[in-house]
Amino acid sequence: MNKQSLILAALVVAAACYPLTGDAFITVGISVLLFTGWATSWNILGGWAGQLSLGHASFVGLGAYFVAIGASEFGWAPWWSMLMAMAVAAVMALAWGKLTFGLRGPYFTLSTIAIAEILRLVAINEGWLTGGASGVFIDELPEPFGVDLFDKTTQYYLALVYAALTIAITIYISRRKFGYQLKAVRDNEEAAMAAGINPTVIKLKAFVVSGVLTALGGGIYGIFLSFIEPHIIFNLLFSVQIALTVIIGGRGTIWGPAVGAALLVISGEVFRTTFAQANMLLYGVLILVVILMLPRGIVGEYAHKLIRKKYANRA
Repeated sequence: MNKQSLILAALVVAAACYPLTGDAFITVGISVLLFTGWATSWNILGGWAGQLSLGHASFVGLGAYFVAIGASEFGWAPWWSMLMAMAVAAVMALAWGKLTFGLRGPYFTLSTIAIAEILRLVAINEGWLTGGASGVFIDELPEPFGVDLFDKTTQYYLALVYAALTIAITIYISRRKFGYQLKAVRDNEEAAMAAGINPTVIKLKAFVVSGVLTALGGGIYGIFLSFIEPHIIFNLLFSVQIALTVIIGGRGTIWGPAVGAALLVISGEVFRTTFAQANMLLYGVLILVVILMLPRGIVGEYAHKLIRKKYANRA
């Protein structure tokens, strides 16, 4: 077992003990873990492959709506709904990527915003399926082995498994050929092509993995909310927050998304509780200060300094 896997195992054990401290802040813990999973999933595409997406809320909404509609309209168990959402997310990412990865510059980013907006409009206008603008409510879920899925502690452990899974997959990718191909495409597509790498194929694979994992987290988010409303779940600001989590933590790093999620979610909660009306101003100032002072992100800057120190010592 490598160093990163050992760190992950230790963090999972420590996080598993968190609910034992009481239920007062368990909702914050769930939010941190969900954003860790979403940000880590986004990082596979936006960090490792270098493709800036501002539409990942569409995958979150896809997973949440599948769980909500499956439970309320068809009586499906949430795990079956999540599997279907992941399959649809894979097809959507594949089609979406084939249409847009030939574009250069900001056009891919603009296309991600457009797709999320299209899904939001579909959710609003197709009320026969999605409940329209009023949303859809989950009032009943099965209890596997007597476990209540509406219980916050249960939802916390579901979110923990999800966050750990996304980080474990990232660790696996980073140590395989696919991870090095992603870095090559991100750093220089022309040089990657000269080395025999097809950038479009690599980015498509990253997009599919990223979309599938994000949709899985969206299904857990649907259980957590129990009420899905299109104006919130497909909101552009939601996608921006996922991207900011990675940018602040460190793009293309394993632990950056988790650090960014903990910083943004916890600071947002503290500011909202302590400073009331001024909380968004202080939240924005915090984001601005981190981006200006740590342009590579918190973990990215730390890793960069370690590398510089390593080479300085060799010299």
